[in-house]
Amino acid sequence: MTTHTIGIIMNGVTGRMGLNQHLRRSIHAIMQQGGVKLSDSETILPRPLLVGRNPAKLQAISAEFGGLDWSTDLNAALANPDYSIYFDAQTTDRRAECVRQAISAGKHVYCEKPVAENLDIALDLYHRAKQAGVKHGVVQDKLWLPGLLKLQSLIQQGFFGRILSVRGEFGYWVFEGDTVPAQRPSWNYRKEDGGGIILDMLCHWRYVLDNIFGAVQSVSCLGATHVPQRVNEAGKPYDCTADDSAYATFQLAGGIVAHFNSSWCVRVRRDDLLTLQVDGSNGSAIAGLRHCWIQPYGATPRPVWNPDIESPLNYFDGWQKVPEQDTFDNAFKRQLELFLRHVVKDEPFRWGLLEGAKGVQLAEKGIESWTRRAWVDVPALIGD
Repeated sequence: MTTHTIGIIMNGVTGRMGLNQHLRRSIHAIMQQGGVKLSDSETILPRPLLVGRNPAKLQAISAEFGGLDWSTDLNAALANPDYSIYFDAQTTDRRAECVRQAISAGKHVYCEKPVAENLDIALDLYHRAKQAGVKHGVVQDKLWLPGLLKLQSLIQQGFFGRILSVRGEFGYWVFEGDTVPAQRPSWNYRKEDGGGIILDMLCHWRYVLDNIFGAVQSVSCLGATHVPQRVNEAGKPYDCTADDSAYATFQLAGGIVAHFNSSWCVRVRRDDLLTLQVDGSNGSAIAGLRHCWIQPYGATPRPVWNPDIESPLNYFDGWQKVPEQDTFDNAFKRQLELFLRHVVKDEPFRWGLLEGAKGVQLAEKGIESWTRRAWVDVPALIGD
């Protein structure tokens, strides 16, 4: 058995996403399964080095996973030749500088989104990585969600005919932190710390729309800060300076219209925390995180508007659940495995820093649209 041991500097694992999705459910899960299997005689085994600013938290996390190496000295970690990949899951405002340092140190880079707070910095990171000749990737996890993979399969089969529209509903009620603990960190609601749902979620919707439905060509977006004050991790109230809700409409290539409501101030009465309804000339589908339901043209009911009587139709009855025809692993883990194969075996990987910059671009255009109260074009970004 040939084992390619590859060192990964993991910066930001003391945070919720870095710990749960990237260390616990991705890196550690890969280690537990014996690595990324390339063949019966070849595998890739990640070796993480945990980096952060809080030694007590790092020590506790290290102990939980059997004594992983850890450090509070990022410069020393980047200087260590045993680690060829730098991963970043810090807060948005800290990410770009550390990614820049990693590129300068000759490390391959894999990072969370948004990759930067503005497009100029995001493009600068892409050009630096290209000039340095290092490989790079940006987390675009929702492309590997089971529900969205089923949607992609339906599109490939021609189920929809001509796709007309996409409607996305995302979010849930994030408690303010005074009587019930908040489920998200306080920095998410402070613009000065890189917070804001437009910057966060429009980066997601960019790669979902571009990769599954059609290139985003223009956007109309309205943001809002519905909850003006929350309570932080220390139990102290703070003013919310970032948007907590976004209502955005996108025009896509091929004439498709997409609309996404994204909110931390909404109570869920739908199938999942994220649902996408796709309507086409021949049929419709609704996808959640894991499941997908379809209604073909021949099974579409014929409603008649009459508000004076109870509806004779149960509108949920006409939908058929897409069967489980495959097994699905954690979405973050699946993309990371592809990136490890890209680094070790030079297999193609198209979700790099330029794709991350496209997400930042759309967030900027969304904020511009909100400010101007106008439709804003989204020009194509092409790597040189």
